[in-house]
Amino acid sequence: MEVDPFDPTSTPKKHSSLGRFKHEGANVIVAASGHVVAYSGDDERFDYLYKFVSKGKYREGDRKHNMTLLSAGDLYVARFTGNSPASEITGTGTVPADGGFDGTGEWLPLVVGGKSCVAGMSVEEVLVYTRVAADKAGKVDAQGNRLGPTKMDRCEDVEPSLHTGKVYVACTNNSDRGKAGKEGATEVNPRNANRDGHVVEISETGDQTSTAFTWNLLMVCGDPAQGDVTYFSGYPVDKVSPISCPDNLAFDSVGNLWISTDGAPSGIGKADGLFKVTLDGAERGRVEQFLAVPRDGETCGPIIHDQERTVFVSVQHPGEDGTFDAQLSFFPDYVPAGTTPPGARPAPRAPRWSRSSVPTTNRSITYSNAGSDPAHVGAPDGLYLTPRCFWGGEACGDSGRALLLRHGRFISSGRGLGNL
Repeated sequence: MEVDPFDPTSTPKKHSSLGRFKHEGANVIVAASGHVVAYSGDDERFDYLYKFVSKGKYREGDRKHNMTLLSAGDLYVARFTGNSPASEITGTGTVPADGGFDGTGEWLPLVVGGKSCVAGMSVEEVLVYTRVAADKAGKVDAQGNRLGPTKMDRCEDVEPSLHTGKVYVACTNNSDRGKAGKEGATEVNPRNANRDGHVVEISETGDQTSTAFTWNLLMVCGDPAQGDVTYFSGYPVDKVSPISCPDNLAFDSVGNLWISTDGAPSGIGKADGLFKVTLDGAERGRVEQFLAVPRDGETCGPIIHDQERTVFVSVQHPGEDGTFDAQLSFFPDYVPAGTTPPGARPAPRAPRWSRSSVPTTNRSITYSNAGSDPAHVGAPDGLYLTPRCFWGGEACGDSGRALLLRHGRFISSGRGLGNL
């Protein structure tokens, strides 16, 4: 979906030409040819990496035209080929004899020039049943084997660098790789039961519209101090910060890669965080932790404004494995209730509901006509958080929301709320 933040009256537009699958995002770069290229990963075990190339070209300053560029174009899915003998890809993550995980790749066509490249499927079917189409993509060799796209370990964020044009793919993990009936390790996904994930670096052959590329693994994640088999582009493993489950990627003003993670506590047993990775020179592969998020929280959506000495991250679901009776995180509060950190200006704290103060009746109310409820009369005015979680903008069966309470009455606008 594309939303125009400068026009509140506009209608969000669904870009079906990018394919229908479990998008983690679609990140765009303008190729030297002027075409706009969007990279997307399918955030699912054993699914694929995709690329979209616009039919039209970018026009500097022509905003109306440029907002149409994702509506029509060519769609491809990636096939990776390693250059090491299969016997050297053992499933442990051990580096092959040539000193790295690398090889060549090809973008297999799904839709080109407005026509389907998948036998037996129309353009509309390819764009709606994109996973099925990708399963059928590729050529068949003389032995009858389909040379199709490569099944990946949950390629989530896919970010092209505006500094170098290289593309970075965060493969978060895949606990099913190598299990009975499942595909085993490949050079681009070199570990069975891949708990900690890895990052792929792609160099297009030519500009971003090319159908050929080379690739290597920037890192195979884990904690060397715990004995994990890791790889950091040749950088000494005893000099990196341990990292697990790369999720989102970003770049700073000089081209360093920043990685936010989503793996705690099932990964290396440490909190998730944000990490800076050097990409060039003698320190290529050096991982430095910048911050950690609270227990059970996920770090995501990093924005790096290093020239302003500022970093933004989203902290998702801190303390999610706790309960109201035994909370594991009070983020963003780091001090006991009723106290103030040294040197800070006293400020009112947001009221918190205890379980005993939450109405036990399971009912639905409409904010616009909800009358005063005896269960809430006498409660202090303020913003209250209902139990459990708020996800995706919808009030579903067991979700909660933030509500404003004034004089025993919930005040807000919009839709009703279930499960108060």
